[in-house]
Amino acid sequence: MSVERANTLTAGWASVSPAGVFSAAVVYPLLALLATVAGGRAAEELRAVAPTPLKLPVRGALGIWTREGTPLTLDWAARCDPRLTGDPAIDRPLLDAWAAAQTGAPVPPLPPIGPDDGLVLASALAVTADWQEPFTDGVLRPADGPWAGRRLASLHRRGPDLSAVRVAHTPAGPVTLLTIAGTADVDVVLCTAGGAAPPGTVLAAAATARPAGSSRPPSGPCISKGLVDADDPEPELVVKVPRFAAVAAHDLLGLAKVLGLGAAVSAGTFPGVGPDPLRVTAAGQSVAAAFTGPGFRAAPVEPAPWAPAPVAAATARRLRVTVRFDSPFGHLTVHRPTGLVLMAGWVSDPEEAR
Repeated sequence: MSVERANTLTAGWASVSPAGVFSAAVVYPLLALLATVAGGRAAEELRAVAPTPLKLPVRGALGIWTREGTPLTLDWAARCDPRLTGDPAIDRPLLDAWAAAQTGAPVPPLPPIGPDDGLVLASALAVTADWQEPFTDGVLRPADGPWAGRRLASLHRRGPDLSAVRVAHTPAGPVTLLTIAGTADVDVVLCTAGGAAPPGTVLAAAATARPAGSSRPPSGPCISKGLVDADDPEPELVVKVPRFAAVAAHDLLGLAKVLGLGAAVSAGTFPGVGPDPLRVTAAGQSVAAAFTGPGFRAAPVEPAPWAPAPVAAATARRLRVTVRFDSPFGHLTVHRPTGLVLMAGWVSDPEEAR
């Protein structure tokens, strides 16, 4: 139930603010925690979004800080770090260092902390996974669409597993989903409607509708099929996708309604936190991700040089299914055993080839 609720939160976030990279999963546990100590309308809104706890299955960071002297219950005092001073020059580096230490990776700075913020929630996430089958660096030259005429740094791969690509039929129309299997139980799902639907609609559909794959070649956006000369008749799947990287720092109060923080922000009361009426004054998220040849990284890496491979003499005909992401597309980082969407985002400006 928690995974389903967290994925629904991802879809809700995507529908209103499809950023380059974001993570509803890492926010969900904090919302569930606040729901247990909130009262009145704040409790109702939080429980509607995060009614049950969720333990992240990967390395992430959740932190709560207070200023010294803020009235707290004994239980809540044990959960919080009381080192906020009200001086941004001191508090900002403290949180940035915490995020880097907890995730083990470089992350962008967390959103600013004001001098009057007495309660700060922050979350950070860095996901790394090696591909089970690595990509080769290449160049992608879209012939039409918003990237037409550009020379993009891209990743190419071919293999026999047609089940990696499938098509979800959603209210927004067909959405092509391509699963890139990674190590450490983490996969990346690329999604596209071929420009036929807005980014938020595509990401929201992909976050909540990921059908099982099939060995039969599907038909959908950005998929082409045909017979080609080959050295054996076994079908193959060819993938062409631009390299991309994204870093983002989000002010979560701008998503108060989606996150169930409306009442908590404006006039929330938290009797489980302290005796005085409190409201959430700051909530931020810092995320970094990069899609590279070896795997999904927490920060960009340098591409390897690319060279064409020799072509063997044809002795058979094979079915070739090609998925070509040559227009803006979405990505989901998914914990394979649970189906939890750890991160999501939209690629609108991929890397240029050198």
